[in-house]
Amino acid sequence: MAHIEPLAPDQLPDGLRERLAEAETRMGFASNDIMTMARWPELLGALEGLIATIYGSEEVDLGLKRLMAMVVSNAAGCRYCEAHTAHGAAQMSGVDGEKVAAVWDYRTSDLFSDAERAALDLALAAGQTPNAATEAHFAALRQHWSERQIVEMVALIGLFGFLNRWNDTLATPLEDAPLSYALERLTDWNPGKHA
Repeated sequence: MAHIEPLAPDQLPDGLRERLAEAETRMGFASNDIMTMARWPELLGALEGLIATIYGSEEVDLGLKRLMAMVVSNAAGCRYCEAHTAHGAAQMSGVDGEKVAAVWDYRTSDLFSDAERAALDLALAAGQTPNAATEAHFAALRQHWSERQIVEMVALIGLFGFLNRWNDTLATPLEDAPLSYALERLTDWNPGKHA
């Protein structure tokens, strides 16, 4: 049960209602974390700007960013964000479902390049508490990625640091679409407290 219930669409102020309706159309559902954050519209607006900047940049492939977010969320223990990013990778970013399901085998799977492995290694290490990122992670990244691209990856990881804490702390209820995707497509996925 959520510690703070998400707002219903009819509880949103008019300007916010239109903005969130566009997001709902893109995603296919109203995102409960956003509907909870809508209780503080200024915070939601700031987050929307950060998300647009990070996801809107094309320096790092959007599909890889979603896979990194999935890995960092799993490492942090946030099943809400893990399910959202898996669903988003496949449904919104065009990542093949087989690759999404194989993300936990990224180190050995032929579906992932060495560049992707370096990025996912960083996501896994940085998602842990305490943070396990080392100079070796950055040395591996520099073999494939520019410093600008690495900064973008770290920004994504930082964004999910916020989202993981937000959703786990509030016990945000997981919506049907990402829950169904995770249960059907991710081997051994356990929704934990967000079912």
